Amino acid sequence: MKARNFHDHIDDARVVAAIAAAERRTSGEIRVFISRRTLGSDDLLQRAQARFEKLGMTRTAARNGVLLYFLPRDRKFVILGDRGIHEKCGPAFWSAIAARLQERLAAGAFTEGIIEAIASAGEALAEHFPADAQGANELPDRIERD
Repeated sequence: MKARNFHDHIDDARVVAAIAAAERRTSGEIRVFISRRTLGSDDLLQRAQARFEKLGMTRTAARNGVLLYFLPRDRKFVILGDRGIHEKCGPAFWSAIAARLQERLAAGAFTEGIIEAIASAGEALAEHFPADAQGANELPDRIERD
């Protein structure tokens, strides 16, 4: 995953459409964050958890947010599920999504990999947190960047 290629080859509209499609079936929330910075001496998981908080993902009613966090310059990413969804799926689920995503990124299929990861997370969210009658979208459907 080369940083320049990654940033230049993400189809925001398709990713946002995938988020919206996944969220129509669940009360869960999915966010994508792409950083232009490097990790430096920071811990990847701590940085992602801080962004998770900053994006308001811990404030969902069922604690069922999922964040795909990318650091293309460092060729790293992490997928975080909040307490509610993580308790239902466990670490093996996130590892499986990450492994498939890593394969797609290595092949240069950046948008497709993100969309597939969103769809996988969305299926788990729909299974454990189906859409409710209100259909409230608690967080914006967009790619966040710094």
